[in-house]
Amino acid sequence: MANVSKTNESGNEVANSVGRGQREIIDIDPFWVPTTEEEITHFGEKADSANRAKVYMDSVRRRKGLYVDEKVVEHAEKQRTLSKNK
Repeated sequence: MANVSKTNESGNEVANSVGRGQREIIDIDPFWVPTTEEEITHFGEKADSANRAKVYMDSVRRRKGLYVDEKVVEHAEKQRTLSKNK
């Protein structure tokens, strides 16, 4: 079959099995925030650990050129310290 398809397609054949096993559904809410007291004590107020679904969603949005909601310091040199210089 390989020789027949190469001659018919001039080498432009793409194997159907490439990339099929790499897809999986991530069953996590990317916008999850801890709400119950038990979740807050376990994860903290902000849940600072990385959410796999949010990380993946943001990487896809960045790759496609879409808006990604992230906090970035624009002018780090303009930030002030709380202590006063004497």
